[in-house]
Amino acid sequence: MEGRDCAAESSDSPPRATESRESSREVCDLKQESILGGNEVKSTAVVKYSAAPPPAAYARLQEKTDLKLPPANWLRGISQLGQMGATSLGTSKKSKPFSSFGMAYDFIDCIGNDVDVVSDSENIKKLLKIPYSKSHVSMGVHRVGRTLLLDELDIQELFMTSSQTGDWNWLKELYQRLVDPKWQRKKKSREQFYQKAILSKFLYYSINGDCGAEPVPTPIAQPGGTQPQENPIAVEGSSWPAPLRTPASVPEDGNPQEQGNVPLEATYVLEQVASTPKEQNLTTFLNEGENSQGLKNDFVRNILWTFEDIHMLVGSNMPIFGGGKYPAVSLRLRDSNKPINILTGIDYWLDNLMCNVPELVMCFHVNGIVQRYEMIKTEDIPNLDNSSFSTKVVKDIAQNILSFLKANCTKEGHTYWLFKASGSDIVKLYDLTTLCEEATEDKYQNPFTMPVAVLLYKVASNMMMKKVQNRKHYGIIRTLLLNCIKILDKERHPQFVQIIASANYMISELFQLDEPPKQDENGSNLNENSDSYSEDEDLPEDSDENGSFSNGSDPSDDSKAVAVIKSVGELSVPEKYKSIHQIRPSCTFPVCHDTEERCRVVLNYALEGLKAVDGSIKKESDLPAADPSIPIPLKYADESECTGHKTLKKQIALFLDKVGPTHKTVKLPSQSGMIPDTWQYQMKLNLIFKASRAYFVLSDAATTLQKYGRALRYIKLALQSLDAYCCLINNLSPEVLFFLSQCLTLNGDIQLMLAQNANNRAAYQEEYSYQTREDQEILHSLHRESSCQAFSWATELYMDLEYQLSVSCKCYEAANELLRSCDQHVHVIEQQTQVLKRLGNSRNEIGVFYMNQAAAVQTEGAASKGITMVEQELWKKSFSYFEKGIQDFETIDDETNAALLLCNTGRLMRLCAQAHAPAGSDLKRGEFSLEEAMYYNKAVDYYLKAMRSLSEWEKHPAVWDSVKWELSTTYFTMATLEQDYAPLSRKAQEQIEREVADSMMKSLKYCDIHTESARQPLCQYRAATIHHRLASMYHNSLRNQVGDDHFRKQHRSLADLHYNKAVKLFLLLKDAPCELLRVQLERVAFSEFQMANQISNASKLKTLSGALDIIINSEYSFQLIQGELSCAQSLQGNCQALHGMPENDSSSLNEEEIINLVNMFEARLSFLLFQLIKLLTSKRKNSGVSDDRLILKSYKHAYSTLLRATADKDIPLIQRVEVILNLLKQLSSKSSVDETGSV
Repeated sequence: MEGRDCAAESSDSPPRATESRESSREVCDLKQESILGGNEVKSTAVVKYSAAPPPAAYARLQEKTDLKLPPANWLRGISQLGQMGATSLGTSKKSKPFSSFGMAYDFIDCIGNDVDVVSDSENIKKLLKIPYSKSHVSMGVHRVGRTLLLDELDIQELFMTSSQTGDWNWLKELYQRLVDPKWQRKKKSREQFYQKAILSKFLYYSINGDCGAEPVPTPIAQPGGTQPQENPIAVEGSSWPAPLRTPASVPEDGNPQEQGNVPLEATYVLEQVASTPKEQNLTTFLNEGENSQGLKNDFVRNILWTFEDIHMLVGSNMPIFGGGKYPAVSLRLRDSNKPINILTGIDYWLDNLMCNVPELVMCFHVNGIVQRYEMIKTEDIPNLDNSSFSTKVVKDIAQNILSFLKANCTKEGHTYWLFKASGSDIVKLYDLTTLCEEATEDKYQNPFTMPVAVLLYKVASNMMMKKVQNRKHYGIIRTLLLNCIKILDKERHPQFVQIIASANYMISELFQLDEPPKQDENGSNLNENSDSYSEDEDLPEDSDENGSFSNGSDPSDDSKAVAVIKSVGELSVPEKYKSIHQIRPSCTFPVCHDTEERCRVVLNYALEGLKAVDGSIKKESDLPAADPSIPIPLKYADESECTGHKTLKKQIALFLDKVGPTHKTVKLPSQSGMIPDTWQYQMKLNLIFKASRAYFVLSDAATTLQKYGRALRYIKLALQSLDAYCCLINNLSPEVLFFLSQCLTLNGDIQLMLAQNANNRAAYQEEYSYQTREDQEILHSLHRESSCQAFSWATELYMDLEYQLSVSCKCYEAANELLRSCDQHVHVIEQQTQVLKRLGNSRNEIGVFYMNQAAAVQTEGAASKGITMVEQELWKKSFSYFEKGIQDFETIDDETNAALLLCNTGRLMRLCAQAHAPAGSDLKRGEFSLEEAMYYNKAVDYYLKAMRSLSEWEKHPAVWDSVKWELSTTYFTMATLEQDYAPLSRKAQEQIEREVADSMMKSLKYCDIHTESARQPLCQYRAATIHHRLASMYHNSLRNQVGDDHFRKQHRSLADLHYNKAVKLFLLLKDAPCELLRVQLERVAFSEFQMANQISNASKLKTLSGALDIIINSEYSFQLIQGELSCAQSLQGNCQALHGMPENDSSSLNEEEIINLVNMFEARLSFLLFQLIKLLTSKRKNSGVSDDRLILKSYKHAYSTLLRATADKDIPLIQRVEVILNLLKQLSSKSSVDETGSV
């Protein structure tokens, strides 16, 4: 049966550590489920590993065969009996207290979660027979996750060993103190040796078929052409896998291509650690002579046995033969004078269940003489005469024992001792680790300490590397690794420092540094920490039932026992301990409430790993340990310490040359003495890189909180870690280069924000100078490998604003250079886009800084003549940075930011134009120069480029509107300067007017007065001002022009057109009454100029009436002026009442300008009224018509009122405004009455 199934269903179970053992065994998975008899006990067995050949036919011995006589082949290597030589049935040569560890190492995938028990089949049978047997039970129990490892502790044999080696003296002392103070060695009886010898001879006879035996042939098919092994005797070799290596098997439920949730970084690093050379592993140490302590898996087969709901990995050496109706049987030799009892029946039944053997062949003898054979089916064994038993009771015993052990063996790394004295009904469980520590104060005397630690590490490592990873296992992994570290001591066992360092690193890998918090359906954070995983959140922690049996007796009965079963009869009671069977130890992953706490936990484990690595490196000139009371200084640089841009560029070049790709790899010892390709070298690289990532995340979090001093300190530590990393390795991987570029980018961000927030520099300095002890110790470990100064140019807290901006820019440049050397994957391209965007922004900041510096220099030197060299140098620097920034944004097709930089360049050109404004001998402004015109035209060109870059308004409306406004402003400034300071020395008046009109119209073109926005009032005001200026220009040209009537008529119509448009726009504004009044007065003057050229009184009267209408329409302006003056007067009165002193007028109106405009208005109104009275009087005398009598009378009344008002020079301004308003109202009413009457 076994041979058939092994050949038919082969799986990828873990191979042995040596090739010789691997070649002599067949690895197989055989699954068979059995429901036995009416008791319905479910049993499933999967043969995970087998070293036995296919079952051979057994030889049926003839009656009267004398088994006392040795056969010819006795004690020779027989393949059918397996490598143990069948010295006894189902037992090993000697007690092996570590046999379960050998199986656990070989099938690491099963340990910790899937399997409940790992043990020798003999131990399983002994436990299940406890209620029926008076024999003693002594077993060691260890817990690894959810798995219990059971091993026989043969007191007799171990105490004999301790007399020679001293390994078990502590156990002997505990045994004498707790169990039997007068222990003496018990010798085995001659009957025991006789039974072993006769059984061995029987098995050899059954294989050889001597003495007239008639073999029963059993044809054994070999599916797939598989042939039995001819040389089954394996050469014993190393069976302890290297602790950092993972099994080569493929899990049953895993796809080799699926990685689940295993972090890529963790997988990569663990694979790197696993590639440690063989001489660096612990294999040699753990397999030298007696040090191996029976850790090899010497079982003929390993079986994954599921008995009801209990999953067990068992080892068995039972020989299996072919024969009879079934292809597999087990052979048993029984004395006919001794009937089969319950213990024997349970023993045979369990063996067949575990090995999937359907039949049992029993050979009966009397005093060694063969009598007869009997074949029994496995399911019939429980019903044999004199040995009948209930399989359900056996099931209950198994479940109760497992529940009892799992409830009380709760501490991983501890050795528990399950003991029942011979003839006693009480079963006790002791915690030997605790008792050993109490007795000897040396926990390392326990021989189980090292195997347990290695197993804890291997299970955790295997779970980290599983193809299908569940993050809920993180709590289990962390618990396993912490217990592994706890029971190891790097000082006492330096050979285990590798495990300690690797365990600390793996714990740090469990924490996801940059994972966003989870959110519920409403969008709120479920937990600030994404690493809060609990393996057993749905299980109760404690209950009344739990404690009802864990200590079955009073503590006074046996205070040293962890738990006691008062009577073995309790184990047969169904579900006696079922409530405990569900209880699991708490493996909750620690809750970190924020990113900083999570990173600090990671740094703590990284530090412990670094300490372990550093402690394992031997060097005569080793650095002294760091003094926690003396902080490592983190200096900042002020202006005097800044070494200039040339030195900065040199440092950047040296850095890029250092981290760039090299063509030749040189493997030399590090500064601390580490040799490349050793485990210390690889592990320190991993730990340093992990620390740098944690510091990077801390810096990023501090930047988000605007704690820029703290952020700079953390990014400095991250870059110092990377500096040490670069010193240890010649060629940096693309992943490291990419991360280094991220660090430099963040460093550039921080320096830029520090420059923009210079007011808080004192607080930032305090944050930057603080340093924890943990940081000091990590930095000390880094200094063993490097001076950590490669990035000092980037990470100091500078006091000079210009240098901070330059450092920020250089960081982005260095990051961009690093990304160019990486493979152009999607994430690299995205990062490069972000870096170029930041670089362009940084260059824009520096360009604006130099431009503002130039403006300040220009303002300070306004009184001096000429342009200084300092100004020119600042212009050049600013222009250079703007130009490079534009190139950066154009590279990544960022039209919006490119347009903004083009806009800033246009502003720089306007600044240059202002600096070139000529000054006369009296320090007054000179004519509009060619240099000014050149720079203004350059500014226009840059603004037009910006608009072409945006191409359309929809892409970025705000930027589009801003560029249009700046372009309009430039045209308006050019036109204004050329109009006010006309270059008459080199241009004709007509040319100047054409150029001014052209610039004004272009400015008007880019001035959007229709779109509603915050800038709309400004646009309306500018448009009104443009129309006003154009009207004034045409008005002035009309007054000064002589000759051509065509141009005069054209200018007259243009002036009238622009005056009307200016009035309409000013009327839309409520904050420009003076401008509106000035336009109205100019219109009146324009009418007066037209009247001067008229001859007939009728024409003059018509023109003067039109001018008076303009005056009357000015009422709105005076209403606004009156309101502003009233508000200013009220405000001034309130301030004086509160403070007892007059306040300066805070009104937006210029009182002096208002007085001048009122004086002009009164003069023009007086002139118009006088001329109208004069013309109307003359008209009345000549014609004798009295129709205009009422109008004349009203004009005379208004004129006299105005003369009386203007005669009083002390009248307040607001009263003068009120008088004017009253006059305008009177004139307005008379004018409306006159118009109505005329109609």
